[in-house]
Amino acid sequence: MVKHISSFGRNGVHDFLLIRATAIIMTLYTIYLVSFCAFTDISYVSWTQFFGGTFTKVFTMLALVSVLIHAWIGLWQVLTDYIKCAKLRGGLQLAIIAVLFGYFFSGLFILWGA
Repeated sequence: MVKHISSFGRNGVHDFLLIRATAIIMTLYTIYLVSFCAFTDISYVSWTQFFGGTFTKVFTMLALVSVLIHAWIGLWQVLTDYIKCAKLRGGLQLAIIAVLFGYFFSGLFILWGA
């Protein structure tokens, strides 16, 4: 069996399952938001009450983490397929990781007011 150094212990099935699971979570979150917008008279008060609830906060963080996992796997696959220079690919992956962590902490601070 050939062990690739770039896989970090993952395989295609693991990535496939993560992509599908995150896609399901993002779809459910989209349905949740669209149904709120469709069946509620949206105002500042209703919007702050909606996002003030613990369920919405947790579901939003779960959706955010799902987006970040989905983006990382997709961008990792694109970079490993199309960028052959290992140093350039590593630098781009590091930049992507930094941006994704920035998105995560921005969402965390905005949502939970930490």
